[in-house]
Amino acid sequence: MKHTFTMISAGLFAALMAGPAMAAEKLTYYCSAQEDWCQLMANGFQDASGIDVNMTRKSSGETFAQIKAEASNPKGDVWWGGTGDPHLQAAEEGLTEPYVSPMREELQDWSISQATSAGDKTIGIYSGALGYGYNSELLAKNNLPVPACWKDLLKPEYKGHVQMANPNSSGTAYTTLATIVQLFGEEEGFEFMKGLHKNINQYTKSGSAPIKAAARGESIIGIVFMHDAVAQAVAGFPIKVVAPCEGTGYEIGSMSIIKGARNMENAKKFYDWALSKEAQALALQVNAFQVPSNKMAPTSDKAPDLASIKLIDYDFGKYGSSDERKRLLKKWDEEVSTLPQ
Repeated sequence: MKHTFTMISAGLFAALMAGPAMAAEKLTYYCSAQEDWCQLMANGFQDASGIDVNMTRKSSGETFAQIKAEASNPKGDVWWGGTGDPHLQAAEEGLTEPYVSPMREELQDWSISQATSAGDKTIGIYSGALGYGYNSELLAKNNLPVPACWKDLLKPEYKGHVQMANPNSSGTAYTTLATIVQLFGEEEGFEFMKGLHKNINQYTKSGSAPIKAAARGESIIGIVFMHDAVAQAVAGFPIKVVAPCEGTGYEIGSMSIIKGARNMENAKKFYDWALSKEAQALALQVNAFQVPSNKMAPTSDKAPDLASIKLIDYDFGKYGSSDERKRLLKKWDEEVSTLPQ
């Protein structure tokens, strides 16, 4: 009996000792891009590396809040995608880790500028211009004029026909708020947001949801990044894309390694892989029409041409800062979201 117990104990000890060595390598990956692109990136890295990927998809504002809440006990390893402003804020608040990838020499200047401004705690992975899209069939059916400018969206005939995300949860919507303030000045910009509020039918959680609602015929106009509107048009929906006449802001979609990541080496491996032309080319498989940061990665001919769009000199340093973002969101909460519609 004693001999049997000894054999079982020895076998159990051997199994426990072998466990860590035999366990598959892991990566916990937070993604703030479109769901199918997030999944494709997870599967692509898993196939390329043999590392098991656990992916969670949330909007950039929600992901930032989660990383902040988990700061004392980080559960994620790497955060990929979503607008750059919350990535910059996470860097400023010490929630992400500096890393200089050997892939940097292949990247666009704007990608490196994003990294430099954050002490190498984030980097640009794609870029895209802000705008809106509308359902042309519903617009005609409701005898509404074709919008071409930001201020067109304030017209009373659009009441109940415009949708945008909530800037507290959505990086797209925060970029919208920061863009309007930079375009018109803060006082006039907030008057614009108040006027727009009267025409909003819903503030969604996700930045791309408004144009999907327009594509489904549940709304007419959706304020989104233009590439998201292009994706709906390419999918066959009657969506027309607008680059607002006054000019518009843009995003530098970003990637960051989470400070205290449990799988730090795997996070760095993902980071390097995600900056490669092969990884960035995967975007074309899911109709993601952003401009990639790797200069050798292909860009779809359907992607909005940033050179032909009137882009503002978006101040990423200021509007990506923690204090400015908190201040603008507080002001929007108090002065805009509480107004009757």
